[in-house]
Formats: sequence, C-alpha cells, structure tokens
Amino acid sequence: MIDVLVVDDSALMRRFLGQIFTDVGGFNVRLARNGAAALEAMAEQLPDVVTLDINMPEMDGLTCLSHIMTRHPCPVIMVSSLTEKGALSTLEALELGAVDYLTKPGGTVSHNISQVADELVAKVRSAASSAVRIRPQITPVAAPAAKPAPQSAEKAAAGLVLVGVSTGGPGALETVLADLPADLGWPVVIAQHMPATFTAVLAKRLNGLCVLNVQEVSRPTPLKTGNIYMAQGDRDLEIRRRGGRLIAVPVPADNDLPWHPSTDRLVRSAMAELTPDALVGVLLTGMGDDGAAAMAELHRQGGQTVAESEDTTVVFGMPRALIELDGADRVLPLEQIGRQVAQWVPSR
Repeated sequence: MIDVLVVDDSALMRRFLGQIFTDVGGFNVRLARNGAAALEAMAEQLPDVVTLDINMPEMDGLTCLSHIMTRHPCPVIMVSSLTEKGALSTLEALELGAVDYLTKPGGTVSHNISQVADELVAKVRSAASSAVRIRPQITPVAAPAAKPAPQSAEKAAAGLVLVGVSTGGPGALETVLADLPADLGWPVVIAQHMPATFTAVLAKRLNGLCVLNVQEVSRPTPLKTGNIYMAQGDRDLEIRRRGGRLIAVPVPADNDLPWHPSTDRLVRSAMAELTPDALVGVLLTGMGDDGAAAMAELHRQGGQTVAESEDTTVVFGMPRALIELDGADRVLPLEQIGRQVAQWVPSR
C-alpha cells in the first residue's frame, strides 16, 4: 500500500486526483488544501509520495517543496500547467529536489485530468521507490554565458553523441553537459521525455550553463560541432543525411512507442547514417527502458555507450535496462559521464 498525499487548492482537483488512486487500488490517499496544510499532515505522518500543485494561495508549491526537502524529505511529484511559466516553475522544483512532474491537460482546474490518470499512477508508483536528491541551490535561468572563441569554428558533424533521459533529466543534463569542453569534436543530440513547452525552457536554461550552444530543434537543422541539440517535446527526432550533411529532423511521434521524444528512434536513425565508431550513446536516469535496446545494438556493433549508475539516478529504469542487456561499455556516476564522453570524442 502506497501512502500518497495529494496537495491542491481546488477541492474539485483534490477529489479528481484522489479518485484516480482509489479506483486503481493499492493506495492510501490523504488530501491537503495548500502547502501549509500539507506540512502539517506530513508532520503527523510522512507519506510515501506527495503530489504537489504549484499554484496555490497561502503557501505555493515551490515554497512548500523547499520546506519538505528541509523538514520531511520524501519523493514529490509536481503538478503544473502546460505554460511557459508552469515549465519554468517545474524546472525550479526539480532543482529543489522534486523527482518528477505531471502536466494538467486542461489548465489549473483540469476537468479532463483522467486523460493522464495512467501516467500519474505510474509516476507515483515509480516515485515511491525512487531516490530523493536534495538540490537546495536554484540556478536562475540567465542570459546565455559568453561562448569561447572556438565556437566560431563550427563545422559539419563527423560523429554524434546521443543522449537519452527521462525522470530526473534536467538536473542530470546540467551535470553532464556542463562538463563537456568547448572543443568537443562532435555535436550532442538529446531526447528528453518532456512536453514541447518544457523542452524550449530547458534548452534556454542549459544554454546559460554550458560552454557549448544549446538549442531546441523545432525544424530541420544541420548538425554542427560546438552545439547541443534538444529534441522538441511531444515529437520524435531523427538523424538524416541531406547533401552529404547530417541534419536533425523533428517528426510526428510514433504512437507505437510509449515515450517521446523517443531515444530508440533517435539512436536507430543515427545508426542508419553513421558507422558505430562515429557514435557515442549515453543513457541517463529515467523510468522505463527507452533507448536501451537501440544502444545495446550500437554497443554490439562497436559503438561506445555509457549508462548512469544507480547511485546517482532518480529512477534507475532506463540505464538499468541497458546494463541488463549487457549494452554498456561503462557504468558511471553522473559526475563522471561528461568527462568520459570527452575522452571518447575527438577534439576539433
């Protein structure tokens, strides 16, 4: 039985969310009307998981989360709206230590929340056994830092670094990408499971933290060294060759695949255009097994792959699946992955 505390200022939303857990069974559901009430409830009994609305009176979700991480650390899933403001707040929440988020399909009071019921239940079940990573320092989204001189020497890609990541991804990407040097000889392409509004905000945030340029791919884009490319949320990204040059092409999500942007689809499309020795695969924290089969095949063909170790993941699902397929050349903690990639990839 998973004890879940549902925190939302809307009585209707509390009832909708609570009913989702009651209907599937296996949950003990408690309700709180705002952040202050949530902290009182947690002082009496620590839940296994908290679902926490961001926009609430008296004490908003971010303030409440900061108190939870200080007083009662436990897995928290943020519930936010599909807006740029909601995306920014969600990224700040993930920085503070929230393990995951759910976007309401219909705004603050979402009458069609049942559309994401399965996703909510899966995320809460996963969060109940996930690690809590407390990251109390929020790095503000700033204007991009000045890029060093080598950025002017961009050239067409001769190889690619392919990154797949899901739950816990923003924090993991910050750590890995910030360790990549300015003279990295291959572009980096990322499939992060997120809605489109979120990937745009995340790309902007990462661009201010990395010496390499970070951009979201919203249209067919030539791949050049000195750049990191993030697949647009809710779509898949494929690597293709046009006029002898590699390009990243956003394509409609493949409904036969459960996660988007799809890491599997990204990696397999790259393998169709490049030899294995021109590819490096990186599989980071995330629920499920997206990317594991494709990167294991890349490993078998001679490409180099790295899986994040369990010690630093929020959810070990994706890297564990790669390890179980015997598809990882290296299994490393998060803080070592960027340096390993830089050792494998030639300088420019």
